[in-house]
Amino acid sequence: MARKRVKNFLGVYYRESQTRKHRGKPDRCFDIAYRDPFGKLVWEKVGWASEGYSAALASEIRGERLKQKRHSDFVDQKDTTLAQAWERFREWIEANSKRPQDDISRYECYLRERWSHLPLAAISPLDLEKLKADLLNKGLSPQTVTHALNLVQRIFNKASEWGLWTGQNPVSKVKKPRFDSGRIRFLSREEASELLGALHDTNIELHDMALLSLHTGMRSGEIRALRWGMVDMTNEIIHVAASGDSLDTKNYESRIANMTEAVKAALAKYERPAQQYVFLNQHGEPHRDIPTTFKRVVARLGFNDGETDRRQRVTFHTLRHTFASWLAIEGTPILTIKSLMGHKSLAMTEKYAKLIPDTRRQAVLKVFK
Repeated sequence: MARKRVKNFLGVYYRESQTRKHRGKPDRCFDIAYRDPFGKLVWEKVGWASEGYSAALASEIRGERLKQKRHSDFVDQKDTTLAQAWERFREWIEANSKRPQDDISRYECYLRERWSHLPLAAISPLDLEKLKADLLNKGLSPQTVTHALNLVQRIFNKASEWGLWTGQNPVSKVKKPRFDSGRIRFLSREEASELLGALHDTNIELHDMALLSLHTGMRSGEIRALRWGMVDMTNEIIHVAASGDSLDTKNYESRIANMTEAVKAALAKYERPAQQYVFLNQHGEPHRDIPTTFKRVVARLGFNDGETDRRQRVTFHTLRHTFASWLAIEGTPILTIKSLMGHKSLAMTEKYAKLIPDTRRQAVLKVFK
């Protein structure tokens, strides 16, 4: 039986029976909907019209449930354990996060055994400092430790938002380890040629996606979100535009990418219906991620053999990093690189400045020659 909303009574619904009758009409069963203290939607059956229930009575019962929820929050939230908060948080990330497994793994590895039985109020900044020290002493990277602390912070934030807990977030008083997550590795001309050749022999479309990143600096998500209406073959430009698509530009900033001859030749061989995505998977849908074939080709070429520093490992993002690095090596002004990369701030581009040839000595010599 499908539920229908009762007008004038918020959160009250009814279902009509196919077999039961009441006063010569199909009997109605009333339901109410509300959210529990953890923010989860609850459906509750109230009863049948033939049993004396009505929409007005269902609305009164719903009001009582909300009143109980509101007052029980203040009584019980001090006893909410990390495990209880985590279960609600896990439901939330599974519905809203692209990679919930990352957080699930961090909770299982670093938090569950240590604190799951404790009330949130019992987890102090000192406990978090000890967690930080223990993980660093085990040899985990500063970035991994920061991710663990960030997870705790987000759990507390959501618990507060959902009425499970009140008070200051203890992570706010903990200094997180500093680390440099920026990529260092970029490809040489020979390596780039070898990679593109191997991709061409393996998967033409993946080759073209990689070529686009290497020659324009476009992000993976921007390439996967690219539609033919954004490609101007006549003027040899690509409009990397923000449309609100979840695959779209990282900072929702529009910009222009310029085609090289190689990019134009690669795109020219496709049919170009304006609203269709340029690159589609085997199901005719836009790619949700870069095909795993890319990793297999990189592994076959041995680019990451023996490399443990993630900043030095070749990934699809390395192609974008290589684009910017090559620009810098050729002496491209830093502001131009910023514009071409679509960086939100100059600070994001400054890491490439060290690759720009030092013209200061030449300037001085030129003046005083």
